Amino acid sequence: SARFLRCYRPGAYNRRMMKRVGVMMTVAAAISVVVVAPAEGGVKVTATPSSLRQGDAGALIVTGVPEAKLIEGSVGDRPLIFFPYADGYAALIGVDLAAPTGSATWRVGWVDGAGNPRKAVGTIKIKSRKFPVQKLSLPGNLVDLDRVTEQRADREAAQLNTLYGMSSGERLWRGHFTRPVTSTGPGEGFGARRVINGKARSPHSGLDYAAPTGTPVVAANRGRVALIGDFFFGGRTVALDHGQGLYTLYMHLDRVQVAEGILVERGDTIGAVGSTGRATGPHLHWSAQLRRARVDPAGLLALPVRD
Repeated sequence: SARFLRCYRPGAYNRRMMKRVGVMMTVAAAISVVVVAPAEGGVKVTATPSSLRQGDAGALIVTGVPEAKLIEGSVGDRPLIFFPYADGYAALIGVDLAAPTGSATWRVGWVDGAGNPRKAVGTIKIKSRKFPVQKLSLPGNLVDLDRVTEQRADREAAQLNTLYGMSSGERLWRGHFTRPVTSTGPGEGFGARRVINGKARSPHSGLDYAAPTGTPVVAANRGRVALIGDFFFGGRTVALDHGQGLYTLYMHLDRVQVAEGILVERGDTIGAVGSTGRATGPHLHWSAQLRRARVDPAGLLALPVRD
């Protein structure tokens, strides 16, 4: 709805977003696992859940390699980052919300206890997901930016894009993810294709939670405060680094109650709902990035991999 609109400008940022989407290979909408080399030490590779849509987050789980000295992999040309899990390893798969259809190959390689290189290969089938289209009419000053504001917004977008490209090797998140605002209903609007004043804008990359100003906002999971900013579009913003390329962002905050660099636990208060930035009413915009794939943060609440 217009009330919770984040207005995205046209121009350089949108072009960069489209270019970025074109190279996203962590973009499955449905995954079918076919292990090409099942004889290599009895290794089993499983994608879970077995069906993923655009914008979803899932996992690739590898079992049968408890003595692996090294494990790595990729989906298409995008690397996977594995961590010890159960009696094997797991890596999160991010499905960008604007993925092209088609197919890609996943590969997993490891060095066994005897020092021998091993591998397994499978396929990812990509299907489309239908998102709603929102046609809105707004005052021109909420849509078209002057040159100075456009340059500011470009700088801020570049700052966030640089952040999303950073990936620590350590996994900080543990257990389940929780909603950042617990006193309201489920968020809405992820992936919505917005047409504002007759012009297509960037898809909505997060969930909006309607809540009164001052409502506490909590960390969805354990993570380090990677960035605090006051942005033109996002207003007061906190970005949490959950490790291995997974970030959650909390925007339009009325106030921030953490500092950059500190480690927060799931459920810790990090700020309060507000209407700062390009917002027409108090709400929280909650978004998630998994190695630069824009994923539905609601999917984090049901991640199939837990401690």
